[in-house]
Amino acid sequence: MALILIALIIGLPWLGALTVLAAGNKNPKWQHGLAVGFSLASGLMALFLIPFTSSRVALDLWLGPSFGSLSFVPDGLAVSLTIIATVIGSLAVIFSVDYMRGEAQLGRYYFLVLFFIGAMAGLVLSGNLLFTFFFWEITALCSYGLISFYNDDPKAVAGGIKALIITQVGGVGLLVGSLLAYANLGSFQISDLLSKANTMPADVLSIIAFCFLIAASAKSAQFPFHTWLPDAMEAPTPISALIHAATMVNAGIYLLARFFPAFESVPGWMEMVMLAGIVSALITAFMALTATDLKRTLAYSTVSQLGYMVYAIGAGGVLASQFHLLSHAVFKALLFLSAGAVIHSVGTRDMTRMGALGRKLPYVRNVFVIGALALIGLPVFNGFWSKELILEVGLEHSPRWAYGLMLLGAALTAFYTFRMTWLVFYGSSRADLHVHPAGLWMKIALGVLAIGTFTTWLLFGGLSGTLAQSLPTHHLEAESTIHMVEMILLAPATWLALSLIAVSLALFWFVGRGFALKESPIWLRELSESSFGFEPVNTFISRGISGLAEQLRFTQNGQMNWNILGIVGALLFVLAVLLWSGV
Repeated sequence: MALILIALIIGLPWLGALTVLAAGNKNPKWQHGLAVGFSLASGLMALFLIPFTSSRVALDLWLGPSFGSLSFVPDGLAVSLTIIATVIGSLAVIFSVDYMRGEAQLGRYYFLVLFFIGAMAGLVLSGNLLFTFFFWEITALCSYGLISFYNDDPKAVAGGIKALIITQVGGVGLLVGSLLAYANLGSFQISDLLSKANTMPADVLSIIAFCFLIAASAKSAQFPFHTWLPDAMEAPTPISALIHAATMVNAGIYLLARFFPAFESVPGWMEMVMLAGIVSALITAFMALTATDLKRTLAYSTVSQLGYMVYAIGAGGVLASQFHLLSHAVFKALLFLSAGAVIHSVGTRDMTRMGALGRKLPYVRNVFVIGALALIGLPVFNGFWSKELILEVGLEHSPRWAYGLMLLGAALTAFYTFRMTWLVFYGSSRADLHVHPAGLWMKIALGVLAIGTFTTWLLFGGLSGTLAQSLPTHHLEAESTIHMVEMILLAPATWLALSLIAVSLALFWFVGRGFALKESPIWLRELSESSFGFEPVNTFISRGISGLAEQLRFTQNGQMNWNILGIVGALLFVLAVLLWSGV
């Protein structure tokens, strides 16, 4: 049964992608309906997969020594991320019914969204490194196509190319690590790498571990690859919610959590993971303090919160990282889609031109505030419990200086979130903007996510038990939700964090409001705009690779005979190499 469900989870969105494309852009109602139907069906199948969660292989199809077995494993880590990808994916599609109404090339949009949902599910369910890489690259391709969806906008095209190139650094890291694992183990199976890592030469295992860290950092926009995600905000806002907040950027977190047992003994690996998370969380929180673009502020926040997850894994808190991943996927999707409703209504992303929109968009204001309170980490909301669990793990298993910096990050998060919410929904109106209410489909998606922001922390016990039972190599201990609540509420560190949040609120209310609309100091603005000096570096690399690609355009001359010759020649070369190596 698990195999059938997995086939439907991946296959339904892909079938839907082809069906929507075939429906044609002259039938937008059909396209909207088909996209919603297929995405909801995939999400439903993912929920049905929960009772079949297991460490046992659901499919083991031998494809020869070159590729190994095509396998899918519905363990707790894979199933939880599959549910996030498909359920939040379906909500993003529902939101798109209103957001994308009247847009040209709707078939291309839904094709890429549905194709992405299936690929993301395949990525986390795959038990084979080579096929993990295959799905990993499909998600990158869909991300590029959707960032560049408005292909008549130079900023959108540039953002898509930049995202593709930087994330491909991660793709190279994943591929190199996978090939090294195959060369030493004779297998692409993830289970073999986890169970036999201690049999590999120490230097080889170290190279694999750091290759995977590069892959995770690039995919999840962690330092020093953090510059691509803000530019990815040129995508339609439902894409920012789905791909660049709730799902694809979590692939790097998944990779680190999946292979944690294999790499935790590698000298320096956990320390580097922790350091990457700390630096990412802090510098992007600082950048959010001065941002005036609503979506870019949320993008900085996403990188920062992903940094908390990376930090947790570096401190040994795999469970804490996955719990915050779930919470963040829900409340950040809510924030992005709420921002999308605002932008769709007023036609601008500039927060300095907004103000007092809460009176005209009360529903959107209410759900946005719910998401903001979860991001800040106030009690009751899901972000409070998962963030505090990360800080508890950090207090126990990381240096005091690292824990202190993450507390500072929590205070900065509270400050920029208060600033963002006040600039958009409160204060006085600062421009004569035409405002229209959010559509019904927008409200449905936002309402479901708002309820999830209140309730998903109650799933902690089930998530903990499932991960402990289905991830034997991780040696996790199952904990109940009640025990987690007691531990967090009785911990002095929790009240310290809440005190810092209260101080941030007071600072913004009494001091920050006066500076929120003023131009930031030149040094701070330049530091933020340059991404602490890494924007020019990443831009130079991106432009260099783009320039090289331009020089190779002559090979694509549009003459079919030459193209076929090139394909056949490359195929013969690969076959010759395989025959020579005895495969």
